[in-house]
Amino acid sequence: MAVTSSRRAVVTLPDDTQILITREFDAPAHLVYRAWTEPELVRRWWGGDRGEVTSAEIDLRVGGTWRYVMTANAGFEVAFHGEYREIVPDELVVSTEVFEGMPDAGALDTITFTEADGRTTVRMLVQHTSQEHRDAHINSGMEEGMQESLAHLEEVARSLR
Repeated sequence: MAVTSSRRAVVTLPDDTQILITREFDAPAHLVYRAWTEPELVRRWWGGDRGEVTSAEIDLRVGGTWRYVMTANAGFEVAFHGEYREIVPDELVVSTEVFEGMPDAGALDTITFTEADGRTTVRMLVQHTSQEHRDAHINSGMEEGMQESLAHLEEVARSLR
C-alpha cells in the first residue's frame, strides 16, 4: 500500500511577526523543488482551486525576481512578486514576497526542502516586518487557499516521477 501525506499543512506562529507552515509531501525533494521553481509547473498548482494562474515568471538566481498572477474565480486579479536572496537547489529558497494589493507589507520567506525515505518536508518561514502585517496575512483567509495549493503541489511533484 502506498503511503500518502495527510494533505494538510500545519500552521504555527513562532513569534509576533512570523508564520511557519510545515507540510510533508509524498515525493522526493528534487521533484518538489522542481514543482516549486519551474514556471510551467507553478502554473499547475499555485492557484489551488481558487482561479487560473495566468502568469508565473521565475528568474531563479540570487537577485532574480519572481511574479505570479492569478485571475480568481470571482473575476478579480491577485498578484505576488519578490526577489531571490539565497538558493540552494533541492534544499533552500529564500526570497522576498509582496502581495501587490498590500505593497507596504512585504515579507521574507525561507523555504527548506528536507528529504527522508523519498518523502519531503517543506518548511516555509514567513517573516513579516510587524505583527500587524503578520496578522493581516493570517486574517486574509490564506490558510484554506494555501492548503489547496499545497495539495496540488504534491500532485504535480508526484506526476514528475
